[in-house]
Amino acid sequence: MSTTPTSATPKSPAPPTRSILRDPAFLRLWAGTTASGLATWALPFVLGLAVLHRDLGAAALGLVLAARTAGFLAAVAVGGVLADRHSRRAVVLWSALAAGAAAPLLAVGLGRSVVLMTAAAALAGAGQGACRPAFQALTAETVDPGRRQQANAAMTMAVRGSTLGGPALTALLAAFLDVRTLLLGIGVLWLVAALVPGGGSSAEDKELTVPGGGSAAADKELAVPRAGGFRAEFLEGIREARLHPWFLAGLAALVAVIALGYSATSVALPLISRDRYGTEWVLAAAMTAYTVGALGGALVIARWRPRSQGWAAFAGLGAYGFAPLSLMLPVHPGVVVAAYAVAGIGIELFNVPWFTATQREVAPDKLARVSSLDFLVSYGLAPVGLALIAPAIDFFGVTPVLAGCAAACFLVPAAAALAPGARHFARTDPATKG
Repeated sequence: MSTTPTSATPKSPAPPTRSILRDPAFLRLWAGTTASGLATWALPFVLGLAVLHRDLGAAALGLVLAARTAGFLAAVAVGGVLADRHSRRAVVLWSALAAGAAAPLLAVGLGRSVVLMTAAAALAGAGQGACRPAFQALTAETVDPGRRQQANAAMTMAVRGSTLGGPALTALLAAFLDVRTLLLGIGVLWLVAALVPGGGSSAEDKELTVPGGGSAAADKELAVPRAGGFRAEFLEGIREARLHPWFLAGLAALVAVIALGYSATSVALPLISRDRYGTEWVLAAAMTAYTVGALGGALVIARWRPRSQGWAAFAGLGAYGFAPLSLMLPVHPGVVVAAYAVAGIGIELFNVPWFTATQREVAPDKLARVSSLDFLVSYGLAPVGLALIAPAIDFFGVTPVLAGCAAACFLVPAAAALAPGARHFARTDPATKG
C-alpha cells in the first residue's frame, strides 16, 4: 500500500503569469471535458424533443432517464478505482467510447424498442460516470499546481456556457435535423471526448515525495494493491477521504444544498412561477440568472485567491439559501431572479476551490477514488431529495418546506466551515509552512 504524504499542500504559488488557455495540453483536455459535458447535458434535452415529436412517451422518457442515472451511479465508483489502478487517459478513452456507442443504439431504438433505449441509456450513464473521476485526476496530471484553480474555472465556464447556449443551439439544429440525427451528434461529441485529450504529464506525481524518499509516482507503480480487488481499493479511497476532515465536512454541506436546497427549488420554482406570478417567465429568467451568475462566479474565482479560501468557498455554497428564501414570500419577481444569480455566483465560488483543493491535498494515487466519492454522494442523493420534496410540500405546505431547506443551506455550510482544515481546505495551515 502506498504511503500517503504527510501533507500534499505546497506553498501557496504566486498567481500564474501565463494563461492556462495558452497551454496546448490543457486545451486538449478542456475540449474533451467540454464535449463530454455538452453530450451529457444534450441527451435529456434531445429525448425531450422526441417526446414532443411523439417518438417517445412520457413514461418511457422517465424510464430511460432513470436508467441513465442508475448507470452513472453504478459506474462512477468503478471508474474511480480503474483511474487510480490504470492510466487515467485510457479510462477516459474507453468510458467515453462506451457512452458514444450508446448514441446509435438510442437512435435505433427510438420509436421501436424502449427496452433497447433503456439499456443504451444505462450504457451512456455508465460511460459518463466512469469518465468523471478520471477527468478530475487527469487535470491534476496535466496542469501544474499554480494554475489548477484557473484550469478548473475554465472547465466550469465551459459547462455553464453549454448550459446557457445549448438549448438555443439544439432548438436551431432541430429545425433542420431529426431526433435520430441529433442523437448521433451526441455520439460524435463523445468521440471528441474520447480522442482529443492527451495523456497527463503527471506534474503532481513528479513533485510530491513520500516519507523515506522516492516519488509518489514510483510508489504508485510499485504498490498499488491488486489482491484485495475492487472493494478493498474503493475502501482505501474512503480511508484517504477520512484523512481530510474538511473534505468530509464539504460533502455534508453539498448533501444539504443539493438534496434539500436544490431539490426544493427544482420542485417549487415551476409551481410558484405558475401559481404566484402567472407566467413561465419567472422560471426561465431565474434559471438563466443562475447560469449567468455561475459564469460570473467562475470568472471571479479564476483569479481571486482569498486568504481563507475554504471559508470563502463555504460562504459561497451557503449563498444558495437565498434561492429558496426568495420563493417563500410574494416578493417582486426581480428579487427571485436576483437571488438565483447570487446562488449561481456562490456555487462556483465553492466548486472551483473545492476541486482545486482536492487535486492538491489528496494523495495522487487515490485522487480518482476520492473524486468518485464526491460525485457519488453529490449525484446519488439528488434523486432522493427530489423524490421526498414533493410529498413534503403536499403534507407541510410549500412555505415551511422552503424555510427548512433555506435554513439548511445557510447553517450546514456554516457548521462545515468549523471542521479542522476547513479554513484553507488543507490539513496544514499554509501560513505555517516553511
